[in-house]
Amino acid sequence: MNALVVVPVVVPLLAAALCMLVGRSRIAQRAVSITALTASSAASVAVLVAVDRDGTLVVDAGGWGAPLGIVLVADRLAAIMLAIATVTLLLVLLYAIGQPGAERNHVGFQSSYMVLSAGVALSFLTGDLFTMFVGFEMMLTASYVLMTLGGTRDQVRSGMTYVVISLVASVLFVTALALIYTAAGTVNLADLSERIPLLDEGVQRAIALLLLVVFGLKAAVFPLFFWLPDSYPTAPSPVTAIFAGLLTKVGVYALLRTQLLLFPPETRPDTILLWIAGLTMVIGVLGAVAQKDMKRILSFHIVSQIGYMVMGLALFTVAGVAAAIYFIVHQVVVKTALFLTGGLVEHVGGSSRLNRVGGLLGSAPVVAVLFLIPALSLAGFPPMSGFVGKFALLDAGVGDASYWVVAAAVVAAFLTLFSMTKIWAGVFWSPKEREPVGDAQPVGRLGGPALMVLPTAALVVITILLGVFAGPVYDVVTRAATGLLDPAIYRAEVLGS
Repeated sequence: MNALVVVPVVVPLLAAALCMLVGRSRIAQRAVSITALTASSAASVAVLVAVDRDGTLVVDAGGWGAPLGIVLVADRLAAIMLAIATVTLLLVLLYAIGQPGAERNHVGFQSSYMVLSAGVALSFLTGDLFTMFVGFEMMLTASYVLMTLGGTRDQVRSGMTYVVISLVASVLFVTALALIYTAAGTVNLADLSERIPLLDEGVQRAIALLLLVVFGLKAAVFPLFFWLPDSYPTAPSPVTAIFAGLLTKVGVYALLRTQLLLFPPETRPDTILLWIAGLTMVIGVLGAVAQKDMKRILSFHIVSQIGYMVMGLALFTVAGVAAAIYFIVHQVVVKTALFLTGGLVEHVGGSSRLNRVGGLLGSAPVVAVLFLIPALSLAGFPPMSGFVGKFALLDAGVGDASYWVVAAAVVAAFLTLFSMTKIWAGVFWSPKEREPVGDAQPVGRLGGPALMVLPTAALVVITILLGVFAGPVYDVVTRAATGLLDPAIYRAEVLGS
């Protein structure tokens, strides 16, 4: 079973190389990529089942064990994130193949997408901070290419902003690595969980805050989110969808992993994290309410929903962390589905501006349904997965007596519902006020090409299943949260002592 842990990292990298070798054949590239991500998805689901049943899987690269060597560690949190990420990556790839545009017109799409997939998997599985940095850089380098596919002026401008911010985050990450290694003599996460608590409390707090800035910038928390709403909407729809669904969640995963594993309760920045969570929720949703473009509204909601995840982390309780993990899984699926639906709206309506698209409920009812279900989930309507996640977070907040952040979460939820209603009224219900700038495509029976509609529908079905089977899923995330809050478990599994 340990061999399956490396599949989501190694197979996409081999596929990227093979895609470059067969670059003249679009069919061969697609076959290689789909096969690679199908294998990665199957391996990831198998790893999740095995880890939840038998415990953490550890793979020593080159036979060198921790803390000297590079290790891949699949505990429950990593396995959960890996499984939902690989399945989402596969579905978005199918959508990209079905959509006229970026994937068909650019020979480098498939290879870049495979490198992105490998980087995401490595970021989740790595057992040391330096390899996490390598995973981030693989992911970000591929994302630079994918974001600027098409080369329009807006894409290049937004892409430059994204590149500059990412480079700043990378420099801060390298600086943090240097300081941590100087202070503790290691970058292995399990080893650090023993050594950091032995350092001076001031040094511990400084390291915790530095890692909070590094991963907070990647997660787009307040006030470090300013780059996201301008960068994401200009990319091709499948690229925006995978960025919205996964890339910021990698930053949240890194926050969960480092803050819970490395630092004892007395040096955790819990108060700062609570303030960041509340402000991220409220400022993000206020930005969404002010927008008049579907993609920009959804982009601000990425920021707002990150606040809920940070809220769960900031409580530092089993209930809060379990709710945060469940909410991350819900958000990966729902956000990806909403942005893919946004691509369908552009395809059949010619624009994503609310006043240039209208009446799609009558002309494209399938697209309307594909938007409505994840939109209701995002707003927290019962019995959708969004309701389960938000209720769990509110319950954990009340249990911790953090009433003001609970109030902020409730306000953000109502404003989220308002902005989703705004999209529904503008795009699907009301007639359009102005003609779109782009060309609308024939709607067809499904509301678009089958390879665009079916992957979106699959994500919508997963959203429904997360709500229907919330009990079993929540049992798994609770076990993951329990393990995260006891660093001794992680140390014993990785270091063997």
